[in-house]
Amino acid sequence: MQLSTAEPGLLKESGGGTAAENGLLPSRHAGSFDGRRRKLRLHGMAGYLFIMPAFSVLTLFFYIPAGLLFIMAFYHWNLFGNSTFAGWANFSTLFNQPLYFRSLAETAYFAAVMVPADTLAGLALALLLREGLGQLRSGKRRRGGGIGRSLVFLPHVTPVIATSIIWAWVFNPRYGLANYVLRTVGLGQPGWLDSTRWAMPAVMLYSLWHSVGYYAVFFLAGLAMVPDQVLEAAKADGASRWYSFRRVVLPMISPTIFMVAILSSVASMQAFSQIYALSGGPHGGAGGPAYATTTDALLIYNTAFIYQHISLAAAMSLVLFLVLLAITLIQKRLARRWVYYGGDK
Repeated sequence: MQLSTAEPGLLKESGGGTAAENGLLPSRHAGSFDGRRRKLRLHGMAGYLFIMPAFSVLTLFFYIPAGLLFIMAFYHWNLFGNSTFAGWANFSTLFNQPLYFRSLAETAYFAAVMVPADTLAGLALALLLREGLGQLRSGKRRRGGGIGRSLVFLPHVTPVIATSIIWAWVFNPRYGLANYVLRTVGLGQPGWLDSTRWAMPAVMLYSLWHSVGYYAVFFLAGLAMVPDQVLEAAKADGASRWYSFRRVVLPMISPTIFMVAILSSVASMQAFSQIYALSGGPHGGAGGPAYATTTDALLIYNTAFIYQHISLAAAMSLVLFLVLLAITLIQKRLARRWVYYGGDK
């Protein structure tokens, strides 16, 4: 049955247009829709091309080594010969080494001090940079704030090895700057890096100096998100500065505090460069004296590259990864109780 003879009024009822205009035949819009789909596919391919360099670097230097590390942890790995499957033998050997548990204890000690120190010092420094001398009362920005932020952040971008060598001279018990200052004010002069008691605190002081500016930048960003109207309203209601900080500012920057705690935990558990540089050389080798600064990361390095036990070092690295994962998950779970996000009810 033909449309033109059997249903002559159909075109009139639909407006009297052509068949293409009434949707009975494909129109030019179908072609334009296909063109848009092709453009979207091209944009998607372009996006993949843009991320390909970064993904290639991550694959080459992170994903592939991580996979090899997992494999080596279960083998007696020989770089220049045959490798044999060992199962859990590497972990059994590891957990029967007293020095390994000593390194875990030193790592926990270092992280337990550095995480609160990084968080509190970074927050205090950020408040000092943001508020200045009475800035909270006047509500005016202090001139030269950019220079102050640059000076605070400068230690973090300096090379760890170079600055560690300088701080090793500062902590020298005979002619170092630290003991000179203590002697000037009439205090005792500890042995610092030569002492089993003071070696780790010396490393902590350097680590805090090197990292506090980095975390202060995060806190500056978090404080910038606190609306001035909220502080002004709290002040109008008669709230003191301390009450406003404790009840208003801290809850609003709690996501920043949580992020800094996570970053500091990971960095502290993996601390290596400054410990290697500060505790090496005349101080009894890296990790000395008497293993007082031998953290887990340092022991992994010594096991792999000094003692040539690659598989044992891989097992230690896998355990460290699991410990870091557990700590992060615990922190994330506990964060639900005290971290406040703007959309929370």
